[in-house]
Amino acid sequence: MIITKAKKSDAPYIAPLLLLAMEDIVYKFLKKEDYAAAKDFLQYFIEKENNQYSYQNCFVAVANNEIIGAVNVYKGSDLKVLRKPIVEHVRKCFNPEFDPELETKAGEYYIDSLGVNQNHHGKGIGSEILKFLIEEYVHKNNETLGLLVEKDNPLAKNLYLRIGFKIVGEKTLVGKKLEHLQIIP
Repeated sequence: MIITKAKKSDAPYIAPLLLLAMEDIVYKFLKKEDYAAAKDFLQYFIEKENNQYSYQNCFVAVANNEIIGAVNVYKGSDLKVLRKPIVEHVRKCFNPEFDPELETKAGEYYIDSLGVNQNHHGKGIGSEILKFLIEEYVHKNNETLGLLVEKDNPLAKNLYLRIGFKIVGEKTLVGKKLEHLQIIP
């Protein structure tokens, strides 16, 4: 398996993987539980540049010429600028009152979402992606890496803690209470 920077052409493969991590959140963005609409929404933005979900902010895990994992990560201080096209689109097309909380801020690179193909769960791919990000951001670039995890997702939380993340607080995103974890150089 190799982990590499995503390309625009990877968008159709990235969208369903990121959706695994954030399906209910995208449903809240769109004000409807519609998997196809949520996947299309993500793919639309993954294919575009200069937004929160852009391929520019993604890495993919590839094995046997297949994308089996994807992660979306960006500088926390860039969130407001990167989110602006998302908010404008959601307000125009789905939810005029859309006003999501800021899940990150300056001082960390933020892992927005990470997804692994369901046929490859339990093979350590998520761990390898996280270790790659820790090496790239924390060890090589001396940056703090942060993420949010649902309180009722002990498997993910335990994975993050085992890899070295520490709980630093709580955040709310579209009404959902989440724990904020970081790994600091």
